[in-house]
Amino acid sequence: MTRILLIDDSAAMRAHMRTALAGAKALGPVVEIAETASGFEALRLMHRGAYGAVIIDINLPDIDGLELIRFIRQSRHHRDVALVVVSSLSSARERERAFRLGAHAFVAKPFSPDTLASAVRRGLANSELRLRIAT
Repeated sequence: MTRILLIDDSAAMRAHMRTALAGAKALGPVVEIAETASGFEALRLMHRGAYGAVIIDINLPDIDGLELIRFIRQSRHHRDVALVVVSSLSSARERERAFRLGAHAFVAKPFSPDTLASAVRRGLANSELRLRIAT
């Protein structure tokens, strides 16, 4: 069972991601999908509970999504969460920076539901492997 947090300033994009993940049988039972349009609100939600995966847009109104990754990776409570970047900014520079900061996957907009579900599945698998190695 997995809790997933969607962070995107577009309500339509969050709805698209929610539908893609809710219909993805390969992810197993998704207990909760929370969402927000704000990076600062995402940090507040993460402070209240753990998420298995966090999907982050780069362009957010209050904090850059890549900076948000940096904050998450510096937190001892959330550093092993699966991070998937979903963005229309998909140059090699953005991808490289996202991976260097700790993202598990990068999905360029527009995307198919299967592409997003596959990226989240890979991120969850990588995150679980890192946890097993660390313990």
